[in-house]
Amino acid sequence: MEAPFLLELKSAAEAAKAAEVSFRREAAGHIATLERERAFAFRRLNLMQAIAEAVVSAENEEVAVASAFAVLRMRLGWTSDSEALSEVITHFGPVAIAVFRSSGSGDEQAAADIRAALADFERWYAETRGSPFWALFEQQMPATPLIDF
Repeated sequence: MEAPFLLELKSAAEAAKAAEVSFRREAAGHIATLERERAFAFRRLNLMQAIAEAVVSAENEEVAVASAFAVLRMRLGWTSDSEALSEVITHFGPVAIAVFRSSGSGDEQAAADIRAALADFERWYAETRGSPFWALFEQQMPATPLIDF
């Protein structure tokens, strides 16, 4: 039979072990969340920077929107049309228009309009597709076989 003080020490050791395991699990989950948020933030930045560069010299809204769509399609590797693609592009249109309208403007309202349009698009995408838009950038491109003639 173990002495009572040894049982107490054993119980304290097991409790400390359980607390550490729980903390590590929570920390790992928090780190994963932060990693995803960081990845999405940089994807958002990179895409919107490319779109801003594409629409800055557009002659009008129509050309600007077409340029933004071309960037979006290229970045996602979308080479063929589909109903789903058309729906995404249609809902992304207000973002492209907001970027075009703010071109060259340092106006805070223009920046707010872009943020709002992008947030609306992201919300729509998440609600209709069940996943964040930025997760699309995680899909690996299929390997293209090299043919040597």
